Amino acid sequence: MLKATACKNCLKIVVLPVLLMLCTLESVAQIAGISCCDWMMLKRQKLGVICLSKEINADGLEMDMGPLGKRILFENRFRPSADSLSVGRKDYSDPANGISIDRKTGIPEAEIFKKAADSLGIRVSSIAMSGFYAQNLLRRTFADGKELTEAERNDNYRSLMQDCLNTMRLFGAKVAFLPLGGSGYSWKSVGSADYKTLVKRLRMFGRMAEKEGVVIGVRTSMDVDFNIQFLKDVKSKAVKIYYSVQDACDNNRDICNELRTLGKERIAQIHISNTDGVTLRHDPKVDMPKIKATLEEIGYQGWLTVERSRNAKDVRNVRANYGDNVAYLKEIFQ
Repeated sequence: MLKATACKNCLKIVVLPVLLMLCTLESVAQIAGISCCDWMMLKRQKLGVICLSKEINADGLEMDMGPLGKRILFENRFRPSADSLSVGRKDYSDPANGISIDRKTGIPEAEIFKKAADSLGIRVSSIAMSGFYAQNLLRRTFADGKELTEAERNDNYRSLMQDCLNTMRLFGAKVAFLPLGGSGYSWKSVGSADYKTLVKRLRMFGRMAEKEGVVIGVRTSMDVDFNIQFLKDVKSKAVKIYYSVQDACDNNRDICNELRTLGKERIAQIHISNTDGVTLRHDPKVDMPKIKATLEEIGYQGWLTVERSRNAKDVRNVRANYGDNVAYLKEIFQ
């Protein structure tokens, strides 16, 4: 009898603390990691961004596809080389053409980048198509001298997405970031002709993404009701909302209510920053402890990515701005 009592007491002493520890670990492990946007850190697709991410204690980075402008494809270092594009326009998104090679070493640039990231423990949280902050996904224009047929112009959006998917495959990224800031306003009216065209194109993107086992996160800047209807019309499990804290702040919307209403199933990833002004720890519009509690409530387990929230008085001080934001997020979430 005494032995049985002793065993029960031992279990209480040993097991209860372990259970408490496991509960704590579950809370800490809620977030996949904290990453920062390479183009906003002024190091788009540059090796230096990996060292910088390590220095500021980030877990990963959101890597951009490169500028778009009036190019046919993104200015992407990690896809078929520029020389291969001249072979024939039909091949310009074909990964079989090979990837860009570093001229000094003869090694593919993607391989150099990946090895550097792996050696420092920096993961690629997502691949961004920031070119669509300015470019129109519905109707693009091209530079003079690009003799594209009407069919090729219409198919360009598929080639751009395939370019992104190829790059995601190279780096093992599971989320693509697609902003719609450059696509005008007419698509924001549910049922309009442009809305239907956008839905159709995103449905196509969804089919492409499903084949790769990845998700496309769309930033609409619209409220939660619009976003839910939008996803219902797109009808693809591979197309979700890339939630932006900045959009909610800019439009005086309740961040936590939107996150709760969307739910984790509709959220691809989160830009956890506001417009430039102050860093996150000094921003009265962003109640980070409350956001943390909400994300735990809905069971969100993805990445938190810092896009902006730079000190407007020292906006180009990348280490100070992003370092402070990452440090603050880790204080709150870990």
